[in-house]
Amino acid sequence: MSQTLEAQQRIPDTMAGMRLDQAAAELFADYSRERLKSWIKSGALTVDARPGKPKDKVYGGEALRLQAEIEDDTRFEAQDIPLTVVYEDEHVLVIDKPAGLVVHPAAGNPDGTLLNALLHYAPELATVPRAGIVHRLDKGTTGLMVVARTLAAQTALVEQLQARTVSREYDAVALGTMTAGGTLDTPIGRHPRDRKRQAVNASGKPAVTHYRVVERFRAHTHVRCRLETGRTHQIRVHMAHLHHPLVGDPVYGGRLKLPAGAGDELKEGLRAFPRQALHARKLAFVHPASGERLMCRAPLPDDMLVLLDMLRDDHATMR
Repeated sequence: MSQTLEAQQRIPDTMAGMRLDQAAAELFADYSRERLKSWIKSGALTVDARPGKPKDKVYGGEALRLQAEIEDDTRFEAQDIPLTVVYEDEHVLVIDKPAGLVVHPAAGNPDGTLLNALLHYAPELATVPRAGIVHRLDKGTTGLMVVARTLAAQTALVEQLQARTVSREYDAVALGTMTAGGTLDTPIGRHPRDRKRQAVNASGKPAVTHYRVVERFRAHTHVRCRLETGRTHQIRVHMAHLHHPLVGDPVYGGRLKLPAGAGDELKEGLRAFPRQALHARKLAFVHPASGERLMCRAPLPDDMLVLLDMLRDDHATMR
């Protein structure tokens, strides 16, 4: 099954001198610039009924015609994997991702991912690139993700992410007692020696994380982080850079540290915590169709609630 697209636009005189792909991106704003470039190259998007090139200059008055077929993505299998849907309509889905669920299929996870689950829940997502996924959460991170159900919604959400107008807030439990909140504005890039890790790196991309203290314990802190940017592992890398890595972080957490005098329950709980203690609690964005601001929240998962209770009990016992 495929989706047929047909549309026409005339280039206004005000766009004279622009590249064809730039003009097309403004006139066919529902589709990404990369997709429009591919349609120009394939001849699906014509200029005055003739093929063109993305770099061609436009002069105003030309007629653009788009006739394209979007084939269903059959590379990935639809799988009946339970999803917790927080919000949905014909344009977007907001889901509360559980720990352990990988977002995209890859070499180590060819299936059993969020993408496979989405294709089963909403089969029309086969006609949307990456099944509508516009941002990621790490396998061990829980919480909110927005998914686009149409090409137009996907384009709008990607633009919001690039413009940093999507609000994303996380709960985290960090090692050590933090005295106050603050802002980390330090670039993040590949680790110079370990290509599987990220690191604060002067040659990396800009990364900004705002954080504040929610609750302090004897040797840990419940913090709330708000992202301005969305770099890979951003909160995990920034908190480790502050020397307050997240509890359970298998990559940036270092050797397990148990508080002096901790009881057996807390010791066992910290040893057994299976992932980084990070949860995407709040997500807000402009709805791509209505233009209204949509805000969603997801409660803390059980494992983090239990962890916080153990830390409170330990704190109260040792006073």
